[in-house]
Amino acid sequence: MKQVVQNYKSGELAVLDVPVPGCKPGGVLVRTAYSLISTGTELMKVSEAGMSMVGKARSRPDQVAKVMQSVAVNGVPATYRKVMGKLDSWTPLGYSLCGVVEEVGTGIDDVKAGDLVACAGNEHALHAEVNWVPKNLYAPLPDGLAPRHAAFGTVGSIALQGVRQGESRLGETALVIGLGLIGQLVAQLLTASGVRVVGADPDPARCELAERLGAAACGDPSSAAVERAVAELTGGHGVDQVYLAAGGGSNQPVELAARLCRDRGRVVDIGKCRLDLPWNAYYEKELDVRFSRSYGPGRYDPEYELQGRDYPIGYVRWTERRNLACFLDLVARGSVDVEPLVSHVADFDDAVETYGSLKDGGLKAVAVLFRYPGQEADAEGTAAPEVTVPAVRLPAATTRQRPARAAGKPVRLAFVGAGNYATSMLLPHLARRDGVELAAVVTTTALSAANARRKFGFAEATTDLDTVLGDDGVDAVFVVTRHSSHAELTRKALLAGKAVFVEKPLALTGDELAGVLAAVEESGNDRIQVGFNRRFAPLLREAKARFGARTGPASLRYLVNAGGLAHGSWYLQQNTEGSRFAGEGGHFIDTASWLLDADPVSVYALTTPGNEDLQVVLGYPDGSTATISYVTTGAPGFPKETLDLVADGRVLRLDDFVRASVYGRKKWVSSRLPKARDKGQSAELAAFVRAVRTGGPMPVPLESLAATTAATLAVRTGLASGLPVTLAGAR
Repeated sequence: MKQVVQNYKSGELAVLDVPVPGCKPGGVLVRTAYSLISTGTELMKVSEAGMSMVGKARSRPDQVAKVMQSVAVNGVPATYRKVMGKLDSWTPLGYSLCGVVEEVGTGIDDVKAGDLVACAGNEHALHAEVNWVPKNLYAPLPDGLAPRHAAFGTVGSIALQGVRQGESRLGETALVIGLGLIGQLVAQLLTASGVRVVGADPDPARCELAERLGAAACGDPSSAAVERAVAELTGGHGVDQVYLAAGGGSNQPVELAARLCRDRGRVVDIGKCRLDLPWNAYYEKELDVRFSRSYGPGRYDPEYELQGRDYPIGYVRWTERRNLACFLDLVARGSVDVEPLVSHVADFDDAVETYGSLKDGGLKAVAVLFRYPGQEADAEGTAAPEVTVPAVRLPAATTRQRPARAAGKPVRLAFVGAGNYATSMLLPHLARRDGVELAAVVTTTALSAANARRKFGFAEATTDLDTVLGDDGVDAVFVVTRHSSHAELTRKALLAGKAVFVEKPLALTGDELAGVLAAVEESGNDRIQVGFNRRFAPLLREAKARFGARTGPASLRYLVNAGGLAHGSWYLQQNTEGSRFAGEGGHFIDTASWLLDADPVSVYALTTPGNEDLQVVLGYPDGSTATISYVTTGAPGFPKETLDLVADGRVLRLDDFVRASVYGRKKWVSSRLPKARDKGQSAELAAFVRAVRTGGPMPVPLESLAATTAATLAVRTGLASGLPVTLAGAR
């Protein structure tokens, strides 16, 4: 693999071929997607390396003191050999990145291979194609966060820890001195927490950027503009906190801090600037001077960073890792916007030239990202090629139809799960259907099984799934449990030779989908139906028939006014149950695909910062497109689902399964249905039971079920990458 290194003696920078690190216990191996150049810390290190030996000594008096101590203990010759050996070695650069987990070490259970993570640490988040990162120095990405934005995680944690040290409160006023990368993030974090911010920086462009991102006023620290803004915002009292995010050898920042801070205010040092405190000024105001130590509690503690020993949250609320996760969440929700800070994105292979341009001033930047192989160009206006999702491998054609049942013999059904949806939308239709026998209900608690047995007349109620799957008298199994268990329960039922009706989603990950399809291939049993009921809705079926066959591509718009979720809903448990769209988005993708008579070949997804609103654009083989607007912020009184299909001079309109219309040479409008909407559950169940009884094909081909599931999963991939996703052919 390749890694950026520097020789501190000569100052030489290089991209070297080095061995891939091993995956040790207690951490993960991460392949880098983007890494962030800290234009403050790293450029300072690069500049120091180019100095003479005397210059190096002057810039690092702390290291000189260590050398003198070593001379006293070990003598001059031994110390010289030790120092020169260390200087004349390649040292790494970098400490903030985002990448994909390639391998998981023992003891790690919160991520798996393929997950996106943000990583921290100047020994573990290096500018390298692959890094080994211990548990407390990475954090999984929230849904919808692009990798290039997650690469800011470490630097964002530094800014966040500085803000925490300032103990800012709603309505206060703060002064941020130095509007480089850290200062810009500090200003945004303070603004997001309800603090008015004044910025000070000699660069007008950085001042303008900070004001655009929320600062109340910014200006050159040597001008009167900053003092005037502070006086106006604070009534002449001075700011509550000052954040020193500047570097360099000037003492102006600490002097300005004393002048503009209120009595008993706080001064927080985040950067590395000169700190010759003017005693009288700080004493007379009794200023509280604080230091912010890097990413937060845990930094420099090897037991925390290397051995993975966390601090109890009741004693240490915000550790390094919790700060990292918090910052990622703020960016994902739109509270912090890092995209305007990205001045340049360079290919990783051009690292040496990029550092050179930064050092000599040819490239003036707030933040610079390295883009690694596999991440498509997307920064300087070049078109971004689509991300391709590996093909869904469908089973070989070894499946077989089941023989028709003897006349008069009922279809015996077993239910796994008896929650609200099962008891309100499925079982009422089945309990009164002729030729159906409810054989068994399986739940995790005895009482819920007993209630379902009493209400719907199951012959047996149990908590033992294996016994039910081993019962040759059971023809079909309904999987109506929480989303995280669907794929595994479906896989088990298929291997047991049962027909399966599984509520959406079929799977929450690509691995789960592959596992289900592998079970089909292994067993030769493809008797599966996913609860995509809308294609069976009588009103929509009639509207499609009246619309007629298409000759050209179509445009479809599907607005889903999903609304908010009640506090405590298990749909909010995204770590275990998947995102809300992953759980129910398949409904709408399946409906669009059925109306367009094809499976999607591409997916492009966008999210609205700060909420769960999604725009999902599906592409189809004939050029048709379907746009699904999945929104949670609409008015509760507006219909939940409205749909328009436009093609060949005709328009099909569906209004929440209550009324439908078709406009063409002739206009057709349905009569308004009763208030109870028929979304197709009854017809879908009838079709499934009929297929089980007759041994005929399942209501929806397996290829379509797999394609819809893959497209639903691709939404998360697209949100993470910010790019369109190509769905590879099924075979």
